[in-house]
Amino acid sequence: MDKVKFLFILFSFYLSTFPLIAQDIEVEGYFQQDSAKLGERVAYVLKAKYKEGVNVIFPDSTFNFSPFVLLEKKTYISTTQDEITLDSAVYYISNFSLDPVAKLSLPVYEIFRYDSLIHRPLEAELALKLTIDQIPQELSFQDNNVYQPIPTEFNIFILGAILAVLAILVLVLLFFFGAKIKRQWNIWLEKQKYKRFVKRWQNAEVAFTSNPDMDQADELLGLWKAYMEHLKNKPFREWTTTEISDFLDNKEIIKDFRSIEMVIYAGKEGKDILATCNNLKEICTDSFKKKITAQDEPK
Repeated sequence: MDKVKFLFILFSFYLSTFPLIAQDIEVEGYFQQDSAKLGERVAYVLKAKYKEGVNVIFPDSTFNFSPFVLLEKKTYISTTQDEITLDSAVYYISNFSLDPVAKLSLPVYEIFRYDSLIHRPLEAELALKLTIDQIPQELSFQDNNVYQPIPTEFNIFILGAILAVLAILVLVLLFFFGAKIKRQWNIWLEKQKYKRFVKRWQNAEVAFTSNPDMDQADELLGLWKAYMEHLKNKPFREWTTTEISDFLDNKEIIKDFRSIEMVIYAGKEGKDILATCNNLKEICTDSFKKKITAQDEPK
């Protein structure tokens, strides 16, 4: 008797749920092309037709599309006609399988209150389109004797070794010849300064001899004192004429200064201006030669 009651209850439950299970749902899935290259973007269309009141869900990105890879999913608004609803979605996928034919059947889920039902369309097939022609049994080669340059990779270790050797050589040269190199460098710098002084002196001398006024005389005398101050490392610009004469042990220079100072302070034209300029220039030249000679002598 208990078995009969159990079977009766089970049969009643089946009859109460049968209208839900027996809902008519038409599912269709197909590719929009019959073949594709490896990795090519392909559209797969999934459609579902069902009566009103049925709740269906299409697969999303969490679904396993193997052997395909999902690129994009596009959904469309449901349409209802004669109490029949149409849902559709397009899945853009790529095939990376080397099988000649890849198959796909995406499910549509019918959702109940405590359960769900899966509806699958027929499997859609996608043939693999080969892009490489079949290799012939006998290969034909084209003769080519033109030199093809092969790019070489830059070797950082060789560069480091070369730089290390150069650094060692520089240190050795500085250790044995550092003092001499320094003297020659200082002499070269001094010669460059002398060339610049001579050029400026010639310009100032031409301007002074052609127009012996106060400004030109002051420019010439200031240039001479500045260069002598550099050569002797003494305050020539602060010294008086007598102090300069005593330091250089040259009494004749007083006459040369007086000739120029007459133009500066008295506004008078001195005599033998050209000779005066030459005398002052010779003093600078002699002092320059003594300085580079002293620097060239080893200590």
